[in-house]
Amino acid sequence: MFNERQLKERMRRLKVLEEDLCETFVRSSGPGGQNVNKTSTCVVLRHVPTGTQVKCQTERSQRLNRLQARWLLVERIEKIREASELRILREKERERRRRRRRPQALKEEILEEKRYHSAKKSLRRKVRGRDLE
Repeated sequence: MFNERQLKERMRRLKVLEEDLCETFVRSSGPGGQNVNKTSTCVVLRHVPTGTQVKCQTERSQRLNRLQARWLLVERIEKIREASELRILREKERERRRRRRRPQALKEEILEEKRYHSAKKSLRRKVRGRDLE
């Protein structure tokens, strides 16, 4: 199911330290019979630096839930970081497009359009009394 070696490698790559994790155990709910009622098999794992939290109670074993919770946490942190990097790249690209120089033909086209709108607006001015005579 989950390979512990791969998990440790992924945590090392993302710089998620075991010391940064706050782990608590609570009673699970749902199927599992007496085992669920007697032992705290549900794992709540929180990564303190990011504030990311996951809760895992899919397995009857606390050990498996701990491992699965770590996988879920690493995946969530990875998604958050990817989204952040993508947002930064998007902002850089947007700024680059905003600052690029316009071609001369485009500048002329924009100025011509401005002149046209200016002429249209000048025709809409109010007519004064002495202009009628």
